[in-house]
Amino acid sequence: MKRGFYTIMAAQFFSSLADNALLITAMALLVTMDAPAWMTPLLKLFFVLSYVLLAAFVGAFADALPKGKVMFITNLIKVGGCALMFLDVHPLLAYAAVGFGAAAYSPAKYGILTELLPPEKLVAANGWIEGLTIASIIFGTVLGGTLINPKISSILLNFDFPIFDFNIDTVTEAALLVITVCYGLAAIFNLRIPDTGARYDHQQRNPIKLVTDFACCFRTLWADKLGQISLSVTTLFWAAGATLQFIVLEWARTSLDMPLNKAAILQGVVAVGVALGAVGAARFVPLKKSLSVMPLGIAMGLVVMTMTLVTNVWVAYPLLILVGALAGFFVVPMNALLQHRGHVLMSAGHSIAVQNFNENLSVLTMLGLYALMISFKLNIHIVIVMFGSFVAGTMYLVMRKHQANQREFDSIALIGEHKH
Repeated sequence: MKRGFYTIMAAQFFSSLADNALLITAMALLVTMDAPAWMTPLLKLFFVLSYVLLAAFVGAFADALPKGKVMFITNLIKVGGCALMFLDVHPLLAYAAVGFGAAAYSPAKYGILTELLPPEKLVAANGWIEGLTIASIIFGTVLGGTLINPKISSILLNFDFPIFDFNIDTVTEAALLVITVCYGLAAIFNLRIPDTGARYDHQQRNPIKLVTDFACCFRTLWADKLGQISLSVTTLFWAAGATLQFIVLEWARTSLDMPLNKAAILQGVVAVGVALGAVGAARFVPLKKSLSVMPLGIAMGLVVMTMTLVTNVWVAYPLLILVGALAGFFVVPMNALLQHRGHVLMSAGHSIAVQNFNENLSVLTMLGLYALMISFKLNIHIVIVMFGSFVAGTMYLVMRKHQANQREFDSIALIGEHKH
């Protein structure tokens, strides 16, 4: 891999680490505010709202400037969202501002891979980026849980900086200060990302034309026989993953009797599995074999349902690692295939924006339904069974669709097809 790739990885790690630590801190803030339980999943919902609302514009923004500069600017927006929480703005609104930055960050982060690396290295690059992102989720959730731990927060609150008085008085303020430092480290690496030299046609600034261009890209990717399958799978995966984060927290509270700061570690356990699966896929699945991993999506849905039988934390750990590993192994090749098709059919930034729109619209829908179920006080075991059935059933339908596509076209030959 080129040296610039490792700088991108470092920038992504610290930015994502801060995002996930901030999510746990925002949850703790809602608890201290005595907010209703259904408001917790809305944190993620508000975060991803920008991915959907800004989808038509962020692709053009990512392609208008060198990707490293875009990542630096959008990372500063995340810092602003973190500062809003510090200034006692409601956690939902503050985390929405962080989501605004993340939505614009994403097309640059993934788009630069297609500029920097040849197609044959995309699965491996995605494996490392996803593996590292998952590692940042692990450490981010654990960091968030640690920062709100009474013992750790008391140490932070008793620590005096020489010369500066930051006026930090609460557990969440101490946590927010540490998280801001993580965003600062990401910004330093953003500034070190090399300019790949890739330049795109002059980007539209007219909002109506941007929406029209986005709609055209949207139709192009869904019409492509490989694009539609990989897009379906990644759309399902990210929605399922976002919802599973909150299902695990609620399940840990009711079935394992764990408080938030300990339940956050279980989220990290799932992420360990995803990292293992992602690295395994990067090692063993070439781009041309990427569609062969789809049955693992069905397996993941079925394994999730066995969570309802578990009441012991030592059984929970291997089960959650298995769920994560299945997810990581099947999504990484799909992500790489989707990026390749997007790069072939249109520009990198635009294809990632279409991907983000679909994935996060799906996240919004599933989190909204989950919040509704929690507001109706539906038993978490019923929610888990419904969730697992939906994932397995949807993956089965996607596989059937792919088989129908194969009868029309030679899908493997399509992978080598390039834009003329």
